[in-house]
Amino acid sequence: MIKVEGVSKRYARFTAVDNVSFEVEKGQIVGFLGPNGAGKTTTMRMLTCFLPPSEGKASVAGFDVLEQPMEVKKRIGYLPETPPLYPEMEVGEYLQFAGKLKRLSGADLAKRIDEVAQKTNVGDVLKKLIVKLSKGYRQRVGLAQALLHNPEVLILDEPTSGLDPKQILETRQLIKGLAGDHTIILSTHILPEVEQTCERVVIISKGKLVATDTVENLTNRMRGSESIGVEIEGDVAGCREKLEKVDGVKKVVVREDKNGRGYFEIESSEGKNIRADVARAVVQGGFNLTELKAVGMSLEDVFLQLTSTEAKEEKEEAK
Repeated sequence: MIKVEGVSKRYARFTAVDNVSFEVEKGQIVGFLGPNGAGKTTTMRMLTCFLPPSEGKASVAGFDVLEQPMEVKKRIGYLPETPPLYPEMEVGEYLQFAGKLKRLSGADLAKRIDEVAQKTNVGDVLKKLIVKLSKGYRQRVGLAQALLHNPEVLILDEPTSGLDPKQILETRQLIKGLAGDHTIILSTHILPEVEQTCERVVIISKGKLVATDTVENLTNRMRGSESIGVEIEGDVAGCREKLEKVDGVKKVVVREDKNGRGYFEIESSEGKNIRADVARAVVQGGFNLTELKAVGMSLEDVFLQLTSTEAKEEKEEAK
């Protein structure tokens, strides 16, 4: 549905996006991540035909963003970080205006306004001036305009920015409900949101692509070795000594130690499966094993590791 091949964007001597390539399949929700200034917004502006690429090719639903921009725009709904709203308009009036810009009219426009108002929960504020709406409602109205023409692709830039926890949850549920019918690129700084919402992630840093994969595959690949969490009842210091002697255990960290109960995070040597040996060591040492579970890297861990690695490599090259 979306194909980006070797896309770059340069401004004089500054390269904002450098030879980025990735694909998004139909119906997927993909998280687009990167530190501030990484080139996320520039990439999205190229996909929405707001900016032309300096090099490379990008297409949406088979249409080239440079050669067929009007066809691309017909198939994209875009919600920038600051929704394109007119505060002096009523919500319903604004949606009428946005719908006409998207070539909708008459009964079709009225029907789509009803549908998107219900989907985004703005039906109760259609007669309100936009200037009087809360931040959460403004985000919903922005999303409603992006959905009006029922686009195949949605590009959402920080859709939950500035929202309270309840509004974030509602927006997250709405986005998840749109998957399948729409292909979605979601750019956000809220990494747990990506873990809970997206099927795949694309990570860029300093304008360069550093990773594209599922969250699960990324965390497994970056971890390299197995990490397990173990909870016991008994002498925490004594149990730690036993665990450190287990063959294949690389590191034992005590995460919690109170009231005769301890929680350890144990890292294995690469390629070693240590679960059975760890359980045996705990039980044979006379400790009560109350929990043993796999501990994966969070997306935040992966993100920080990838982007910091990229920064280090750049410093080394500069030397």
